[in-house]
Amino acid sequence: MGTNLIDEVYINGEFVTPHGTELFDLFNPATGQVIGQVQLADEVDARAAIAAAKAALPAWSTTTREERIDALRRLQSAVTARREELLEAVRLEYGAPVRNEWMVDSAIGAFADMIKTLEAFAFTRQVGQATVEMVPVGVAGLIMPWNSDMFFIADKMATALAGGNTVVMKPSEMSATQTRAMTEALHEAGLPAGVFNIVTGRGDVVGTTITRHPDVPKISFTGSTPVGKAIFRESADLMKNLTLELGGKSPSIILDDVDMSTAMFGALSSGFVNSSQACVAGTRILVPESRYDEALKVAVEQLAGFPVGDPADPATAIGPMVSQKQWERVQGYIARGIEEGARLLAGGPGKPEGLSDGYFVRPTLFADVTNDMTIAREEIFGPVLSILGYTDDDHAVEIANDTDYGLHAYVFSADQERARRIASRIEAGRVSINGGYEPISPFGGFKQSGIGREYGTYGLEGFLETRSVMV
Repeated sequence: MGTNLIDEVYINGEFVTPHGTELFDLFNPATGQVIGQVQLADEVDARAAIAAAKAALPAWSTTTREERIDALRRLQSAVTARREELLEAVRLEYGAPVRNEWMVDSAIGAFADMIKTLEAFAFTRQVGQATVEMVPVGVAGLIMPWNSDMFFIADKMATALAGGNTVVMKPSEMSATQTRAMTEALHEAGLPAGVFNIVTGRGDVVGTTITRHPDVPKISFTGSTPVGKAIFRESADLMKNLTLELGGKSPSIILDDVDMSTAMFGALSSGFVNSSQACVAGTRILVPESRYDEALKVAVEQLAGFPVGDPADPATAIGPMVSQKQWERVQGYIARGIEEGARLLAGGPGKPEGLSDGYFVRPTLFADVTNDMTIAREEIFGPVLSILGYTDDDHAVEIANDTDYGLHAYVFSADQERARRIASRIEAGRVSINGGYEPISPFGGFKQSGIGREYGTYGLEGFLETRSVMV
């Protein structure tokens, strides 16, 4: 992975030493050991990146559809060529289990999906006597979380560039090893200098500089709801165009007509996805009271199919938390669940047997959870799942919607039409029926799960302004 000190940022097509001097320790979460340091960018670096993006905008914004598709193909090829190196970075710095190859393949797929979207996209539309032109917003500030670094870089960048915008990206400082590997790959695609810039730094330094800068009219942020609210406030004076993909507390509704073994496996899979460090994780499992005891029995039995352990072991389904701070946060929620009277079915406080070194959490199931408990209301971002009982379909929908969030939901049923009727009543940006998935469908949230949509046509429109020309 190169030197243990990452002491460059990417501005105007070059790797340069940042003006910022603060060093930040990087960890292997599976061992708790320091694996390197990153020299963080500061306000000066952020302003330099914005200036480079602004200078590159006139030429890039007037490129043709074909030129942008060609650039995206080159980016996709460059990332594909480094797939193994990128996978190794994800395992080392994030602790992703080796089976989670999707963490890199989804980044490759993001370029492919945006190429497909761009090929069919209508930049000019007729509305009555007016011609509506879809034009670039301008310089886009892209701010990423740590839980899927390479995918977010690829998806946000591909979408912004497809719309003719130039970009300044701020990945998480906790993902610097992954970001460095990804940036080296993207550099090899040979895009014009300044079209994309990547400055790793703190949110309260680099992020704030980007969100408050008058030359950055578009912000796309993925992360927690509290930070999203702060960005919303910081962007208000300049009336910025915002896409905010924030937290979730997704319900998995198991209907009473299911094969419980199949449905519970689907629910646990959605709850433990990405070691439960996922905004879409189905952390509230809603089961019918008529089959409640059966559901609990099956859930405990199936927990054995989601082993926590060494990310290098192909059997491992759940890796460590990203940091000591995150581990402590999850432990706090487990303690809170016990304090508030939830019944501990499996897991619990402390580290799993034989895993005392890294930031591992015992996969935890709580039963007899009520929707007013903290563990049912707040996003934990760790493998702690709550099982709640409901009386009938209306009650299930009521519980599912009784949340500040509305990002994702899951429905499991033997009757697809019944499942569709339930899905149409759930206040969430995406609802998956029996594990269904479509990567270019719009993604984003209702309520405090965010503003706007990402992916595919809807995501691309979020990086464009509409201009009506009337004759």
